[in-house]
Amino acid sequence: MTSSKTDLEKQKVNLETSQIKWRELQRFFAQGLAIYVAPKLDLVDVAYQFSNDNKLVVQQWMDQNKVNPVSDSQAKLWLEQDATVWAVVVKPWILVQPSAK
Repeated sequence: MTSSKTDLEKQKVNLETSQIKWRELQRFFAQGLAIYVAPKLDLVDVAYQFSNDNKLVVQQWMDQNKVNPVSDSQAKLWLEQDATVWAVVVKPWILVQPSAK
């Protein structure tokens, strides 16, 4: 894959990324489709790796607890705080990352 093609794909993902209230994503969490992305990671890069089915990279992040299904405790905290998160859809997943305060 060429660098320019990769850049274009990442730009497309970036355009699909937005901030949203966590409460709006509750149904996806209930279905087990909400995936936590650690703040230190680039959400666009994570979405790109998911969309390209890069299992090796995603598994490394999971092993490091940087990417995982949103936990019950995290979901509860975000709901109590009425938190806004960054989100992007990579079907069937919704990747979510805490917004910087």
